[in-house]
Amino acid sequence: MTARLNVAALAPEPYKSFLEVEAFLGDCGIPSATIELMKLRASQINGCAFCVDMHSRDLKKKGESDRRLWSVAAWRESTVYTPAERAALALTEEATRLADHGRGVSDEVWQEAAEHYDEKQLASLVVAIAMINAWNRVAVTSRTVPGTAV
Repeated sequence: MTARLNVAALAPEPYKSFLEVEAFLGDCGIPSATIELMKLRASQINGCAFCVDMHSRDLKKKGESDRRLWSVAAWRESTVYTPAERAALALTEEATRLADHGRGVSDEVWQEAAEHYDEKQLASLVVAIAMINAWNRVAVTSRTVPGTAV
């Protein structure tokens, strides 16, 4: 695969704003592993090889087990995630697959997330989901090459 263009170099102002949102997410009170698992799952759904590679490597660096990484694609059937992580993954999937089901995020999925996260954390989860979907679209459209993240 050959990259089409370097968005960071050609649009540095919005790219910097994306990074500022990521800095916020790093200090939003949600475990970083949860945020990374959400990013990995959304990236799998969106077919973003660059982001799947990057977030898998980031999770490994943070000490996540291979089992937890490999199970993200089938998290519903897996026993290795906490109830809070499962709620975050369900929210991620519904918000990422909006066009697939045409109903938005269900009350059931939202309520499950609300049982594990307060309103400020829920807002951060929504931002995290929006950001990874934006990153996926940038990377897929520009054909960012997997393994080139610093």
